[in-house]
Amino acid sequence: MQGVRTKKVSPKEKNSLPVHRVQDKLFPVSSPVPPVAIYFSPFTYPVSNPALNCSFFSPGPLYLDLNIYRETVIKALIKEQNEDLYRLIERVKFDGKYYRVKCVRFGEWKHCWDLAVRVQFCGMMPGLTFEPRKIIYREDKKIIYRSLVLVNPYELWERKLVEKLWNLRDRIEYLIAKILFHECIHILIFLGKTLPSDFKQTNIFFEFKELLKFANSKKLCPESCGVQYHLRNLVDLCPNFSEHSEEKPELVTELYEFLIHEKYSIKKTDLAFGLPCSNRKISQNYVKLAALKMGPCMEFDKKIWKKEINRLQKDLEKLYDRIDDI
Repeated sequence: MQGVRTKKVSPKEKNSLPVHRVQDKLFPVSSPVPPVAIYFSPFTYPVSNPALNCSFFSPGPLYLDLNIYRETVIKALIKEQNEDLYRLIERVKFDGKYYRVKCVRFGEWKHCWDLAVRVQFCGMMPGLTFEPRKIIYREDKKIIYRSLVLVNPYELWERKLVEKLWNLRDRIEYLIAKILFHECIHILIFLGKTLPSDFKQTNIFFEFKELLKFANSKKLCPESCGVQYHLRNLVDLCPNFSEHSEEKPELVTELYEFLIHEKYSIKKTDLAFGLPCSNRKISQNYVKLAALKMGPCMEFDKKIWKKEINRLQKDLEKLYDRIDDI
């Protein structure tokens, strides 16, 4: 599910092109998305909520029927916490079909964003958002970005959640709302990074940009420097890159942004819905996911790799603690 690459546009060029709103329309734009498994490929990585010690698709025990949840209640819970996130999914049904949620004109080209939400039990990962698939229609001068969000409320029987909500339907709706809230933060950040700079951005995107700027400043050293240092060491151990590959610095920057992106999303979700995870657990999970993004290490470097992963996790936990102190 690799997007079509297009020429990058400089900030000056972006700002010089007119942007006009196009009235959004509600309609399914495709048949339901295919089964989950086809989305996993060497080129596609999840960006959210990992529980990496378990298989994505282990059948596990028999699960209850999820049809008891009410979309209106879930959307109301999200609306109560954030209007921007609510507007994103306001007219999207949770049936796995793509719905058009945003459309703007950028010069001669029309940019559209389609979103599909599927709720299902699928292993041990609470939520999954895939980076947008880009489809270009040159004849129509239209670019469509398609995002898929999978919501997996498998944590229904977590002790803290059961103590908070005894009623099963209330618990399902609360958990789906919390997971979807988190995943939609990713979507809004993707939108902000993808759509023209003149397009009216959300507060979420601006908050994330500020946090990322702060995370790259000297104010967060030595924690941020330590995290990036260990990321560079891990990338150096990856056989996918030559010794002097120009892609290495780009990958380190991408992985560091990914780790900040996730921390921002988790922190904002925890503030809205409660039941927070510790920074130790978060850092352990996302260090593993960052390692997956790099690819396998060479066999004879495995001990060094594991040591570097442990050091990265410790520094990342310290970095997340510093971010919480902001």
